[in-house]
Amino acid sequence: MWIKPVLALAAVAVMLPPAAEAQSRKPPYYASISAGEARMRTGPGRNYPASWLYKRSGLPVKVLDVYKEWRKIEDPGGTQGWMQANLLTGTRTAMVVDIVVDLRDQPRASGRMLYRAQPNVVGRISRCSAGWCWFDVKGRGGFVEAIHLWGVEPGEDVE
Repeated sequence: MWIKPVLALAAVAVMLPPAAEAQSRKPPYYASISAGEARMRTGPGRNYPASWLYKRSGLPVKVLDVYKEWRKIEDPGGTQGWMQANLLTGTRTAMVVDIVVDLRDQPRASGRMLYRAQPNVVGRISRCSAGWCWFDVKGRGGFVEAIHLWGVEPGEDVE
């Protein structure tokens, strides 16, 4: 009798879309803004004033807290506030920080340079391990040292 409900719940968990995944995790975790325009507010509700208007879909954010359908987030500049969960997605993105980075064909400094990315460039990340992440900017990708990215913790493994 218990097997069917457990299997059904497992199937639902596997089928969660990225937005639902971003809404069901325990903080802190990274997500990204899914909307072309998203307001950050001073508190968890529409009755709180907007403190920032983001116009950059894909921008990585760190989710710090959860209150009902609201998420307290931090952006790459350190600004914190509240955003509706439906404006976020579980898609992992990162932003290049501090220096121009080389995107390499292998996860090591001696790998062949494929592309370069300027500070503040945002791309999708995947396959992070041993301090390197696959970083894809509009179809042009390569391995980047995670220490040069905001949106992934040092030593974090991402599958």
